[in-house]
Amino acid sequence: MGGVSFGGGGVPPEPWGLRSAARGSGCTKNRYNSTNITLRPNRRCAMKPGKFEHYEPTSIDQAVMILADVADQDGRVLAGGQTLVPAMALRLARPAFLVDINRIEELRRAEVRDGALEIGACVRHAAFHQPVVPGPLGRLLAQVVRHIAHLPIRTRGTFCGSIANADPASEWCLVSSTLDAEFVVRSVGRERRIPAAEFFLGYMATALEPAELLVAARLPLLGEETRFGFEEYSRRAGDFAQAMALAVFELHDGVMRNVRIGVGGVEDRTRRLAAAEACLEGIAPDAQEFQRAADAAAQQVQPSDSGADEQAYRRDLVRAVVRRALDKGMQQ
Repeated sequence: MGGVSFGGGGVPPEPWGLRSAARGSGCTKNRYNSTNITLRPNRRCAMKPGKFEHYEPTSIDQAVMILADVADQDGRVLAGGQTLVPAMALRLARPAFLVDINRIEELRRAEVRDGALEIGACVRHAAFHQPVVPGPLGRLLAQVVRHIAHLPIRTRGTFCGSIANADPASEWCLVSSTLDAEFVVRSVGRERRIPAAEFFLGYMATALEPAELLVAARLPLLGEETRFGFEEYSRRAGDFAQAMALAVFELHDGVMRNVRIGVGGVEDRTRRLAAAEACLEGIAPDAQEFQRAADAAAQQVQPSDSGADEQAYRRDLVRAVVRRALDKGMQQ
C-alpha cells in the first residue's frame, strides 16, 4: 500500500494517515501496517485534476481502514474510474483522497458461491463478453454487456463501479434490480448485505454509507428452464439508454412462472414492475398478453421528465421495450 500526491503547483500536505518521519527518504511508517512503505516522490507538476492523495491498499481490511479516515474528508474509491476520472479531469469532482482498490486480488474474481454468482468490485465489464457461468445467467450477462458504452470503456469499467454509481440508465443496475441481487459491503469491523430493492435510493444515490466499500455483487443463478429478453433504446450505439427493459421468466407446462420485468433509463432508479409481472404470472404466453403487460408497464412508470409530452414519449418507449424484451424471451 502506498500514498502519492498528484496535481497542484506547490508541495501538498502530508497524506492523511501517512506521517513522514523524513520526507527526503521517501519512506514512512503508518497506522495501516507495521512495515515501511515506499512513497513515490512528490512532483511539482500541473495536472487536469485538482490535488489529491492516492492510496493503493492490497487488502479489503486496509481499504476500509483508510476509508474510515478519509471518507468524511471527500475520500473516494477508485476501481475502473470511468465516471470519476472524467469528472476529475473537468474538475466537476475534486476528491482530496483516492482509495485505489485495483491491487486487492480478492476483488478481481467472479465465482459461484452459495447459489449465486459473486462478482468482485474489480471485475471489468469485458469479463462478461463470454459467459462466466454456464446456463441462462452467463448468457444473459454476455448479451447485456454489449450494450454498455464502447469496448475501451468495457475493458476498464467495473460491474460494481456501475452499481455504486447508480445511474438509472445503467444496464448492470437493471440486471441487479430485475434479478433481486444483493450487494456485499464492508466497513471497519462490519459486513452487511443489501438487497437491490433497498440499495438504489434515487438518481445516483445508494444506501452505501461514506466509510463503506462495495466489495461484491451477488446475482442468483437461474434455472435451465429460465428464458430472458433484453431490449434497450438509445439514439446512437453506446449512448445512455432512454429506456430499457429486461424480462426473465420460466415456462412450466405452457404457462409463465416467476415472471420478472424490470425497466431502467426512465425513472430515477431501475426497478421491477409488479403490475406488469402480475399480468403474465400463470398465463399462457401470447402476443395479446404480452401487449397487456407492456401497457401495464407504461402506466406504472413515473418518468423523470418534466413535460407532459416528454413523459408520454417515455411511456411509449417503455411499452415498446417491454414488449420486445418479452418477445425475445419467447424466441430462445
